[in-house]
Amino acid sequence: MRPPKRHAVYGVMAEFSTPTDAVMAARKAREAGYTRMDAYSPFAVEELSEAVGFHHTRLPLVVLIGGILGCVGGVAMQYWVAAVAYPLNVGGRPLFSWPSFVPITFECTVLAAAASAVFGMLALNGLPMPYHPVFNVGRFAMASRDHFFLVIESTDPKFERHRTADFLLHMDGVQGVEEVPH
Repeated sequence: MRPPKRHAVYGVMAEFSTPTDAVMAARKAREAGYTRMDAYSPFAVEELSEAVGFHHTRLPLVVLIGGILGCVGGVAMQYWVAAVAYPLNVGGRPLFSWPSFVPITFECTVLAAAASAVFGMLALNGLPMPYHPVFNVGRFAMASRDHFFLVIESTDPKFERHRTADFLLHMDGVQGVEEVPH
């Protein structure tokens, strides 16, 4: 199996001063056929994530599976302790007395679901990520203040360095366009 092709640049980044311009640019890029792009902004812009084609997350499924496994694990642990390892007849109750297992089962469910939510979120987001190629662009520091950025990645099938840069340069409200080195 061949290693993946490494491009000379990570992509091309366009800078915008308003969220409206960034959303319009992302929509135009999507309409032009670009599929591998990302947007960065100092605050959440719902239309921006829709415009870049952000897919739905699988995190709810991960949390559901974690909760189910916690529930089953909690019941199994209590059954093993109460009926297999240390069977004690207390007051004539059955060894598998499910009503007394409910509180521990609930807590195991919540614990496993919460842990799977935290670790699933970290894994699905690719975190921790101490380095990202967009950090190589000096103006990107403005993304945490008041500017908006749209990056079309070089892994996009339609990506061509100069043509993509020219495409972004002719967007409404663009402040500048830069290549993002690896």
